[in-house]
Amino acid sequence: MRNSEIAISIKGLVKYYRDFQALRNVTFQVNRGDFFAFLGPNGAGKTTTINTITGLSQYQSGSVQVFGYDTKRNYIQTRRLIGLCAQEFNFDPYLSIHQLLKYQAGYFGVSAFQASRRADELLERFQLRDKRNLKHRALSGGMKKRLALCRALIHDPEILILDEPTAGCDLELKFRIWDYLKQLNNEGKTIFLTTHYMEEAERLCKTIGIINHGSIVRIGNKKDFIKEKNLEAAFLEATGLEH
Repeated sequence: MRNSEIAISIKGLVKYYRDFQALRNVTFQVNRGDFFAFLGPNGAGKTTTINTITGLSQYQSGSVQVFGYDTKRNYIQTRRLIGLCAQEFNFDPYLSIHQLLKYQAGYFGVSAFQASRRADELLERFQLRDKRNLKHRALSGGMKKRLALCRALIHDPEILILDEPTAGCDLELKFRIWDYLKQLNNEGKTIFLTTHYMEEAERLCKTIGIINHGSIVRIGNKKDFIKEKNLEAAFLEATGLEH
């Protein structure tokens, strides 16, 4: 990994889906070790931005770098630095959850021995060790959320990207996931989070970025957002949703 204090650098990013412009000259950066909340209404461009960072979506102009590596020219290096926890569950139905994690680690060049040990550590940490031989269909929704986090972390990435990780969770699971994420960030992980829960962003994150209609409308330290009003009010004002 290159010696860079900037984990994610996006400059002048433009993305079209046919005639629809999803991203309009998006520019921002996320520093190493930050806990960054990326907020916006539905359809604002949050998931599209994530897809460009992870190389899942191409873009028409601009640049995206991960720790100094260009996501187009250095796709393999940048993908290894990122763990993605998406909204949807897309687990292989034929593998046990332990096998699923081992196979995922293999995509990133982790040896079978290391992958097995890492899978055991993560399943223990996320209280899934006793489910290691079950298939994902036997898990509750909350357990699947935790499994998705395990899969994102299996190759020990420098950056963890979370797309609405607590959507649909009950309060107990939500608070448990919050504790996991705070601990991971304290251990040095850079975390990039999208959420519709203002309380989640306010409790967890250090930096807030707001996108609306494909454009960045505000970025800054969380403390600056809440000096004058709470985060929800600042978000509504920035996105023009304030009544």
